[in-house]
Amino acid sequence: MPELNESQIRSFQQSRGLSVTGVIDAVTARALEEARWKLGDRSLNLQASPLMRGDDVAALQSRLTEMGFDCGRVDGIYGARTETAVKEFQKSVGINIDGKCGPATIISLLRLTRVVSGGAPLAMRENATRRNRGPALANKVIVLNPDGDDALVYDVALRTEGRLLALGASVFLTRGASNNPTETERIAFTNQSNADLMISLHLDQYINEHARGTATYFYGSDAHGVHSIVGERFASLVQREICARTDLVNCRTHAKTWDLLRLTRAPAVQIDLGYASSPGDVERISRPDFRDAIAEALVIAIQRLYLAAEDDAKTGTLRISDLRSAGIRR
Repeated sequence: MPELNESQIRSFQQSRGLSVTGVIDAVTARALEEARWKLGDRSLNLQASPLMRGDDVAALQSRLTEMGFDCGRVDGIYGARTETAVKEFQKSVGINIDGKCGPATIISLLRLTRVVSGGAPLAMRENATRRNRGPALANKVIVLNPDGDDALVYDVALRTEGRLLALGASVFLTRGASNNPTETERIAFTNQSNADLMISLHLDQYINEHARGTATYFYGSDAHGVHSIVGERFASLVQREICARTDLVNCRTHAKTWDLLRLTRAPAVQIDLGYASSPGDVERISRPDFRDAIAEALVIAIQRLYLAAEDDAKTGTLRISDLRSAGIRR
């Protein structure tokens, strides 16, 4: 691969939904390696760790998903669920059922995807799962991930946890007050919790102290043409609720392919609660009343995610007391 200049690296990072730094770090190097592979370049199969990764795997998952085979999230990783979907496809077209995507399977895929399309099965499954769980928070499992080891971010998580517990939700935090698990450990913990939703709380940082505001991120990849429907919906809700209830600058919602969003099986979002490099944002999050406002915004956004359209309310108008008085917790 020819050497890339900073502009090319930035362009690649932008196109892949990565943090745009202009530097080839470990995450960017892995993405560059994945981008080398096109469907048909190699045979794909389930391997012992490390699993096969690449744009060819993502293309395979997308094609199978379009035809209604359940690969789960299109993440470009050839795991057990993808192997099962390949076997189901092979069985449906009458070729050797071995779970390996070799020449015969690829030829069958290319022939059929021209004439068969299931719409957006993954999006429909995500939405159906959300609807089937009902509006009450009492049967929801929410994982809160206070990123890093910042005490103020952890306090926001505790305030949110308390409000969710009062409404009957099951809540898990990925860390305690003094420990700081790795990102891989936090993802594994969330997946083992069978969560309905994972919310990662974060403070951003920048070399210029004038950078400020709140932003929310959900899993999405323009390169692979996929995104989390529920994740995007919740990101929009929580971004609007935070901006309606605080004076943080609105830095909008964004699709990213960060591992935390990509590898967490439940719909996941990361919320930047301001910039640690901004004196104004630090002053805000240092105030208990501000952290209370953030916690209330998070809980209301979670509840709105599960409400039917006819039961929803305008942004910034619901209060937690409204949820209790309406009996919605049950």
